[in-house]
Amino acid sequence: MAVGVSVPRKESWSKVTGRAKYNNDFHERGILYVKMLTSTIAHGKIKSLDINEALSAPGVRAVVTGNDFPVLIGTALFDQPPIAKDKVRYFGEPVALVVGENEWQAMEGVKRIKVDYEPLPALNSPSDAMKPEAIIIHENLGQYADNQEIASIPGTNINNHIKIRKGDLQKGWAESNTVVELSFSHPQVNHVAMETRNCRAEILPDGRIIIHTSSQAPFSVKKHLSQIFQLDEGKVIVRTTLVGGAFGGKVTGQLEILAYMASKSVGGRPVKIVNTREEDFTVSPCGMGLEGKIKLGATRDGIIKAAEFTYLVDCGGYADIGPRMAKSIAIDCTGPYNIENLWCDAYCVYTNHPYITSLRGFGHGEYTFCMERAVDKLAFLLKMDPLELRLKNALKPGNFSPTQVKLTSSNLGDLTQCLEKMKALINWQEGMRLEIGGNKVRAKGISCLWKTSNSPSDAISGVFISFNTDGSINLNCGATEIGPAMKTTAAQILAEKMKMDVNRIHVYLDVDTQTSPEHWKTVASMTTFMMGQAVLEAAEDVIRQLKSLAATVMRCSPDQLDIADEKVFLKQDPAIYVAFADIVHGYKYPNGNGIAGQILGRGSYIMNHLTPLDPETGKGKPGPGWTVGVQAVEVEYDTEEFTYRLVKAATVMDVGKVINPKSARGLITGGMSMGLGMGSREGYTYGADGIVLDTSLRTYKVMHFGENPEYLVEFVETPQVDAPYGARGLAEHGVIGMPGALANALSAAAQVDLNHFPITPEFIWKTKTGGMT
Repeated sequence: MAVGVSVPRKESWSKVTGRAKYNNDFHERGILYVKMLTSTIAHGKIKSLDINEALSAPGVRAVVTGNDFPVLIGTALFDQPPIAKDKVRYFGEPVALVVGENEWQAMEGVKRIKVDYEPLPALNSPSDAMKPEAIIIHENLGQYADNQEIASIPGTNINNHIKIRKGDLQKGWAESNTVVELSFSHPQVNHVAMETRNCRAEILPDGRIIIHTSSQAPFSVKKHLSQIFQLDEGKVIVRTTLVGGAFGGKVTGQLEILAYMASKSVGGRPVKIVNTREEDFTVSPCGMGLEGKIKLGATRDGIIKAAEFTYLVDCGGYADIGPRMAKSIAIDCTGPYNIENLWCDAYCVYTNHPYITSLRGFGHGEYTFCMERAVDKLAFLLKMDPLELRLKNALKPGNFSPTQVKLTSSNLGDLTQCLEKMKALINWQEGMRLEIGGNKVRAKGISCLWKTSNSPSDAISGVFISFNTDGSINLNCGATEIGPAMKTTAAQILAEKMKMDVNRIHVYLDVDTQTSPEHWKTVASMTTFMMGQAVLEAAEDVIRQLKSLAATVMRCSPDQLDIADEKVFLKQDPAIYVAFADIVHGYKYPNGNGIAGQILGRGSYIMNHLTPLDPETGKGKPGPGWTVGVQAVEVEYDTEEFTYRLVKAATVMDVGKVINPKSARGLITGGMSMGLGMGSREGYTYGADGIVLDTSLRTYKVMHFGENPEYLVEFVETPQVDAPYGARGLAEHGVIGMPGALANALSAAAQVDLNHFPITPEFIWKTKTGGMT
């Protein structure tokens, strides 16, 4: 048995001994270094750009500007020049690249570039950007090409508008006795991966482009480069080794494009570009900010009858993946609650902040904060226990999602069981708020969560299997190893199917787009689902071949054979068998004749039965299923100092089937820590001119060792019938409910509504006292 068992990660020994190599650990003789000149203002016209002095600097081999490559890039919408041309739209935007013989010479070249800006007013929030009098950040909105259905509104700063319309909203309000209306906000945040983004690029004499990158999506990089620069896709080769953390921040291409441009400017020589920590904060994309408004209506006994949601996604100066994040919020807007009458409007809005990309949870942590605060406020007005209110409204099989997908135990799981299990896990019965003396209060808060994938309806994954002469297996898949042990999960699924020791399965840890089968992206908590399906198909392929050849050798029908422990044996007498080692590279008869040849397996998977959303109602099926769960936080709060300590954090999640228990707990615990960091301390601050004030870990604070609470993690297993061994995605979900659970606990403790995160002691003080002592 390999599934349901805790096994060490395939790359663990390399990592714990320090032998693991990441992309920036590789150094090539003769490589050139790229440094960026970046914008010092958030919004303005480039009046002049003088690179002459830089070109004459010692060691400088080239200076690249936006005029050298007048192309537009983007994920959902092609609205972004890789290097600013004529105008800058966020603080930190690349304005020029300098290619030097070494880093300090490239930096000296950057210092010698002279640029003159004409500042324009900066839009510092999506609500300001929505105002009729707001300056337009993208004058050409409406003329940009897009990769998918984007509902941009030319003449505004709205690059996408997603609408969900379900049921009869007026009927829902008429049936409601209690109505709650609240507004929320939270700033952009940073991924803070230990490994900053980096890339190496080289153009070979035969025209092949070799990209070495720390990426979650090497196949997307390959396609993007070939599409933008009209390259032969077969000549673009992208290679990814172990990735030192990503959390969604390394999904879309940026440095890969800049590195290609830099290499081309020096005749194809190899170049290297590595973000400093400050550049990772401002130059490259960050996590979204959000403003939200929620109106809920419920009956006296707590049944939610109507809901209106308005969400403004702060996507920064360019769209990137922001339009899809607005869609992701809209499709799951209700949280895991049965609300039959609802309207949701999710807008993706340009501001003059750094542009955004995926971040663990893909917008769900941000909107869940809003929804869970609203549910707690509704419970307060109804004088109901917040957990009981959630039980009353929890989605169940037979209900419909906001996009009108019929829910089953398979595609939904069991939220009720999660809630009941959480009630016992955190001793909810002792009360939400307890005075413990000395101006100290203990308080608890909970938050429900759910998430589906929102992947392309034709996303694909593939797997190759080969055998060694000793009968062990080599597994090659296109998913990158970014931290959640996806390669180990693949090996466990294969070992379970082949009924063999997982240690006898050897996984190719790197990805090479020339030799690895394509995998869409290592994102969306969908890799186990997609890659696992491909692994099972590849296993079926080699099992069929093994039985066919063994049947010839053993003079029987393949139907009479089974496999286990690296043997093909007779079902009626397992003592009669042929070992894998004797047939995987062909079989040799006693007289020396050989037959069959080596056994090679392949498996593939493509998403199925997914549909786009109707633009007017939002009806459609965006993903194959949901993962549901409940999270809770217990705090100790000082009523005089407004400070608090995190005591406990708990998660109960329906994961369908736990593949690797220790790995799953580690993933969820890491997510919980990340979510608590976002809820309690993380967030960009900006000057009135849009300049980011938090550009390093000196001022942008993350959770440190010793600040974490006690973590409690338990699982519910309701199998998803179309998933590998029933397993649901879980890699992102540990983050999602934590800011909301923390806010609910602190709102109870301080007896004030805390509807913005990060929730710092200063914010509690200002909210509680109005800033007065």
